[in-house]
Amino acid sequence: MSLFGLGKKKDEVKEVNSNCGCSEACATGTCDTQPIENVKPDIVSGESVKVLGSGCAKCNELEANVKKALEQLSMDTSIEHVTDFAQIAAYGVMSTPALVVDGKVVAYGKVLKVEEVVKLLEKVR
Repeated sequence: MSLFGLGKKKDEVKEVNSNCGCSEACATGTCDTQPIENVKPDIVSGESVKVLGSGCAKCNELEANVKKALEQLSMDTSIEHVTDFAQIAAYGVMSTPALVVDGKVVAYGKVLKVEEVVKLLEKVR
């Protein structure tokens, strides 16, 4: 027995899709993961606000602050919380939480305060 398959003969090692890390699904042919270069962000024309993040406490805090900022500005815009890492990476974001307004990344890597979100929304729109 060896660690990480080291020491196995080449013909014993299963072929794995190098574009994802789900070795079992890739080996059985049931993997539906696309290479990251094939994923395009869902950019919606018109008014849209997205919070990019895994759903952690910081991402949820940013979403709550964005809701408060939209209420202060009397904007009736829905917020989409994107948790799919392929979609997040397609925006070029490597540090979450991130905020996307009208298809443009306006902040990433920190939780914005309500006042900061208000300023960004006023600037972008």
